[in-house]
Amino acid sequence: MGLTQPAAPADKYGMGLQQAAPAGRIRLARGLDRRIASGHLWVYAGEIEEVTGDPAAGDIVDLFTHAARFCGRGFFNPQSKIRVRLLSFKEEPIDEGFWAKRLENAAALRQRVVADTDAYRLVHAEGDLLPGLIVDRYGDLLVIQTLSFGMDCRKDMLADLLIGQTKAASVYLRNDAKSLTLEGLPLTQGFLRGRGTTRPEIFERRARFWVDVEKGNKTGWFCDQRENRWAVASLAGKAEVLEVFCHTGAFGIHAALSGAESVLGLDVSAEAVAMAREHAVRNGVDKRCLYREADAFRELRRLERRGHRYGLVILDPPAFAKSKQAVAQALAGYKEINLRALQLLRSGGFLATCSCSHHVGEHQLWDTILQAARDARRQVRLLELRSQARDHPMLAAMPETRYLKCFIIQAI
Repeated sequence: MGLTQPAAPADKYGMGLQQAAPAGRIRLARGLDRRIASGHLWVYAGEIEEVTGDPAAGDIVDLFTHAARFCGRGFFNPQSKIRVRLLSFKEEPIDEGFWAKRLENAAALRQRVVADTDAYRLVHAEGDLLPGLIVDRYGDLLVIQTLSFGMDCRKDMLADLLIGQTKAASVYLRNDAKSLTLEGLPLTQGFLRGRGTTRPEIFERRARFWVDVEKGNKTGWFCDQRENRWAVASLAGKAEVLEVFCHTGAFGIHAALSGAESVLGLDVSAEAVAMAREHAVRNGVDKRCLYREADAFRELRRLERRGHRYGLVILDPPAFAKSKQAVAQALAGYKEINLRALQLLRSGGFLATCSCSHHVGEHQLWDTILQAARDARRQVRLLELRSQARDHPMLAAMPETRYLKCFIIQAI
């Protein structure tokens, strides 16, 4: 895929970034400003009463209440259901200095909350007040996703600012998410700045992993589960571990390095299983780690029928619910895998069970786990309720930014 860029007025970067004034004014429908006033950054198409001026996709616009009170300033996109993504609640210039300061603030947070790794999220979109921008750092390589039209227009400027601030060697664009088509953007990927490997090695404490930034999921690695991997590994000593939906084996590798007697990893992807085996060899735990290509639902039932039991079971499935309409079916899937996992646990064993479906709420998932425990005739107690790592901050006014749930429970 090539790196074609949408057309826009020319300036230093050829993308019309240094607007002297906002290109338009957006007026909200009556009574629909409360959510914005609380700090939410999205304005939906159905909430807009009037657009004045002639703003194009990616332009900066000002947002006003129905009573003409200024609300904020942000990106406009007439092609998206999210018509405006707010950048500021002040009447301030959205210029290069603005972007530099936001990136500096994001980097300052990571200096405080990230340790024992060279793989972390440097910019977490709305969580860093940079809607539609994801930046993950893997050593000297930055991988970015510009998931809104306004951010995509500015990707060259952002790449230059990031290189200047981080001294990274290269920036790789990973814009192949299908959701980009809803923004009217092409699917593209490739190096924006510099060159180098697309398979860097990263470390998390004692563990070493390879990240495939070209073909791996998202930007190549799930940094959001890093702290959960460490928490779960602390329970793995001398345990037989079952890692379901193991992907490239990160949870299990950490468990093995923390003293697990054995790890069985299951995943439906042959490519992921092959990478997990590589990781086991790289970390010197391949004698205790076995990986098998398998459908998790069928394999869990087969293991239970054969009488296998484990001291630690890890469930880290992909998102079962990618829309509100899919929640009911997703909850049925979560109940099934948790029921089977609980049946496979030894008395006193631990279950770490996760969901990355933001449409499935924390209380819904917990109720589903309790239903599974009841049907499995297992008494459980909750040890920890965890979420995404601290380099994935959650904006308080936007529940959408809290998506990852991780329950660590014990069967007694």
